[in-house]
Amino acid sequence: MTGYCDAAPGHPLHGPYHDREYGFPVTDESVLFERLVLEINQAGLSWELMLKKRANFDAAYQGYDLDRVAAYGARERARLLADAGIIRNRLKVDAVIENARRVRALRDSHGGFAAWIEAQHPRPKADWVTLFKNTFKFTGGEITGEFLMSIGYLPGAHRQDCPVFGRIAVLGPAWMRGA
Repeated sequence: MTGYCDAAPGHPLHGPYHDREYGFPVTDESVLFERLVLEINQAGLSWELMLKKRANFDAAYQGYDLDRVAAYGARERARLLADAGIIRNRLKVDAVIENARRVRALRDSHGGFAAWIEAQHPRPKADWVTLFKNTFKFTGGEITGEFLMSIGYLPGAHRQDCPVFGRIAVLGPAWMRGA
């Protein structure tokens, strides 16, 4: 997303995300889940819309508390589908709830979402896409690629001449560690 390094700085929504979040390594489970939720909901829409609705998503999904979202039933699903502050797409809402259950299960198998991702590293993007399609709902190539770029597991979030690139490089993101 090399154009993002040109367009985002100074923008009220894209600027802070570009400068402080996009491409930085993430291990916090709720932040990882938030990124997955936002990427799933962005499918077919603009990232700017996701950033505009970010606080609404946070409230709707109770701070991305995996245990709470994984326990959602028919009442919570209906609440989400009626919430004009988020994307009211049945497939996306159902995917978020099911993915919360699947991420929660990763605690038992790997110690958590971050540990599961780290255990899969390194692999080429095509293999990540296959893995995500087999593990989660509503995750295709674009969703998986952007999610992994946003958390530092795939390269491409920033150009090398972008000032943010150097700040991220110091943190040693997974894609820089390689094999």
